[in-house]
Amino acid sequence: MTQRAFIPIRASPDNERESAADPGRRGFLQLMAASLALAGSGCSGPPAEKILPYVAMPEDVLPGQPTFYATSLVRRGYGLGVLVESNMGRPTKVEGNPGHPASRGATDVFAQASVLQFWDPDRSQTPMRGQQPVSWRDAEAFMLDCGEALIARGGAGLAVLTGTVTSETWLAEWRSLLRRYPEARWYCHDPLHDDGAFEAAQMGFGRHVDTVFHLDRARVVVSLAADVFGDGPGSVAYARDFAELRRRADRPSRLYAVDAVLGLTGANADERLALSPDRIERVVWRLAAALGVGEAAGVEADADTARWEAAFAEALQTNRGESVVMAGPALSPETRALVHVINGILGNVGRSVDYIAPVAAEPGSHAESLTALCERMRSGRVESLLILGANPVYDAPAELDFGGALSSVPRTVHAGLYRDETALRCVWHLPLAHEFEHWSDARGYDGTIGVIQPVIRPLYGGRSAREILGMFGRPGQRSDHDAVRGELGDRIGGRGEGFEAAWDRCLRDGVIAGTAALPLHLGPAAIPRRPSFDAASLTAVFVADSAVDDGSFANNAWLQELPRPLTKLTWDNAALVSPGTAAALGLANGDVVELSGAGRSVAAPVWILPGMGDGTVGICLGYGRWAAGRVGDGVGFNGYRLKPGVGVTLPVVVRTTGDRHAFACTQLVASMMGRPLARHATVGELRDLPMEKSAAAESLYPPYDYPSHAWAMAIDLNACIGCGACTIACQAENNIPVVGKDQVMRTREMHWIRVDTYFEGGLDAPATYNQPVPCMQCEDAPCEQVCPVAATVHDSQGLNVMVYNRCLGTRYCSNNCPYKVRRFNFFNFTKDTPAILKLAMNPDVTVRARGVMEKCTY
Repeated sequence: MTQRAFIPIRASPDNERESAADPGRRGFLQLMAASLALAGSGCSGPPAEKILPYVAMPEDVLPGQPTFYATSLVRRGYGLGVLVESNMGRPTKVEGNPGHPASRGATDVFAQASVLQFWDPDRSQTPMRGQQPVSWRDAEAFMLDCGEALIARGGAGLAVLTGTVTSETWLAEWRSLLRRYPEARWYCHDPLHDDGAFEAAQMGFGRHVDTVFHLDRARVVVSLAADVFGDGPGSVAYARDFAELRRRADRPSRLYAVDAVLGLTGANADERLALSPDRIERVVWRLAAALGVGEAAGVEADADTARWEAAFAEALQTNRGESVVMAGPALSPETRALVHVINGILGNVGRSVDYIAPVAAEPGSHAESLTALCERMRSGRVESLLILGANPVYDAPAELDFGGALSSVPRTVHAGLYRDETALRCVWHLPLAHEFEHWSDARGYDGTIGVIQPVIRPLYGGRSAREILGMFGRPGQRSDHDAVRGELGDRIGGRGEGFEAAWDRCLRDGVIAGTAALPLHLGPAAIPRRPSFDAASLTAVFVADSAVDDGSFANNAWLQELPRPLTKLTWDNAALVSPGTAAALGLANGDVVELSGAGRSVAAPVWILPGMGDGTVGICLGYGRWAAGRVGDGVGFNGYRLKPGVGVTLPVVVRTTGDRHAFACTQLVASMMGRPLARHATVGELRDLPMEKSAAAESLYPPYDYPSHAWAMAIDLNACIGCGACTIACQAENNIPVVGKDQVMRTREMHWIRVDTYFEGGLDAPATYNQPVPCMQCEDAPCEQVCPVAATVHDSQGLNVMVYNRCLGTRYCSNNCPYKVRRFNFFNFTKDTPAILKLAMNPDVTVRARGVMEKCTY
């Protein structure tokens, strides 16, 4: 069959590779008429043929029957294997790729929301020179001139700044560039790059290595300020491992956590201790001493902490070779190096813990790299700077003043999905293609190579990072498609007779089997020197936001409105403090304080969160942007203004300002009306419960008879970590509108499934329970009995369904719902939806208007 290529909705006449189709009705019809004849391969690449509306529908294409493409999404450089659902050429939904080790059939909130990011009308749509739109031909001519001017000096003065890179194809392009410009320099900046892990590995092993955990092989997991479920390239895989552990009755497991900022890992721990970062450091050193390693912290633990430490040590000693100890970025490199020693003496290395060669292509400290670049820019040694996908004007440490250093460079080019804060300070800006729009590759957390294949032609003519890098003096370069085939050829079966079959299998699977990094056989980790435990009365800990990450998703309305897993805040970030710290400082929810440290300050509203370590302020990054787009501009405060260049902790001083801030929080929106909340028990308690069959409840309505089908949904509450991915997945699947902060504050959010979080016990370190709540599809549904027009009824397969064109909006059903899972359209929230965003909607689900009730129907 012929491989087809889609015509972009909006085409630029200046881009020679694009169609000259009009961007209006004709372009829309062309896209809707497009289809895929070969499932399992991308829609872009040779041979390309123009597609026109169907006259005779091909037999192998069925309207309403989606096609799935195996590809990878890249976040902070690492790949997550996904399956992208395409409806008549439109990517509308993302699912996990079961064959990719980083996802194993699951996703996170960022993957689910990538559909909205792709269709975002605020994405960069044309090359810019200053404030003037230009053509790609102009940009190519400028880049070529830059390259020609640098040849005589071997590329001295050329600098390239990227985030984390794991793409083999991009690396090959960089090596090719170095052959032409050997004096060119590559710098890296990821605002959340874990430099501490690099330093700890250097101390322990004398080289940089990555750590891969196998939580499914461990009976005991000890997390020391490490939120592996909520952050990091392996978070989805580790959450899957955790869920598998919980389901295996033959291998009971225990998760212990000690942390300062309550995250998903700590919230799901069986036993948890909340301490400030300096006290956690002492716990680690005392624990190591109890295991026969290193010297103790020198400060005795209080009675309660000593009890916890004894329990940790006993559990680890009892489960040698079947345990995992993890340390997070809030701890010093010396303490994290000590954790490598602990795993070694416990016999975990090679079993539940592996060390592999660095997955990222640029091993080293990003903080040092960015500092070196700023010094070179200020000294005039950088003449041409290309920034690919990074946004250092917004998220670089304030002490570097990256924007000021940038003004010293005469030729600056920024390439990104958005014309963001850094783009506004550069002379040139080029639109970067989304992962749905180009060919490439990316490695997962364990080194496995995933193929990135396009689902649709670039909407706005964006180009890949590899293409833009190659514009320095290389006209007629290979296409991305050819480059990927060329670089990955040896890994997918070589150049022999079976190459094409292997390539097709690679595209179908979305992953190259057998490319995971092999475990390294290292000697015992060296015992580091004990650091000084500098205690501060108040320590700020900087963490990635669970919805907007490092700020890359700030313009994503789905994520902005997603209730954060533990605070249930929407459309905001906050300075998180414990109830004890709030009482000591005289603070209440919504109080605005000034946080000061290292000569810098930022104003932030306070939110009191049970389970926070006393003396700790948790600051979620990714907010306070001014060039994110119409959704993300002016939301929250910018924590990067306070974040240090090295590490994620900073001693701070708090001063109250007297101002107040209004939060949109969903925690208390829905009440279970006095019914039991998040019921739980131990296995032993469940075994002792009497198994009595309850009598059938009396009803005025006859029972339903389901002769053929009956639907049900089971949610494993023991495995749910409360991440909220189900909420975003439901929003994408069911065209659920965004209502905005004001309407959320009026309790009018529209999510069809929510995840309630309950705390039990003391406020210092309470037990946390998650309870997802969709429509329960009640057999004798109280909503049906009160609807005056029978708009909510049971169907023949047992589903409690809504008939939208009957609904009058009385809201009787919502009042009668014991779970409060029905949502009412107070306004026509989709009325002003931009035309481009309508293409993101699921064509198989009705878009509801004002005045009708909505709810989950599985």
